[in-house]
Amino acid sequence: MANHKSSIKRIRQDKKKALHNKYYAKTMRNAVRKLRATSEKDEAVKLYPLVQKMLDKLVKTNIIHANKAANLKSGLALHINKLA
Repeated sequence: MANHKSSIKRIRQDKKKALHNKYYAKTMRNAVRKLRATSEKDEAVKLYPLVQKMLDKLVKTNIIHANKAANLKSGLALHINKLA
């Protein structure tokens, strides 16, 4: 266990940030899942900008990698284009 006040504080902060990041990453995964599950193009087109915005925010705060977000956005765009 850490003995310095600063390291004890850092551990506390890291736990709080990890919980915060886990919440937003899980919320993003659920949004992507919901978009992939939609079979109506109109609904998917409405959801896509919201999911895209969410992914961009997570990249900005370094919760997910930029390439992962780009990969997800690309795959979702392909999914939407395939819908009739």
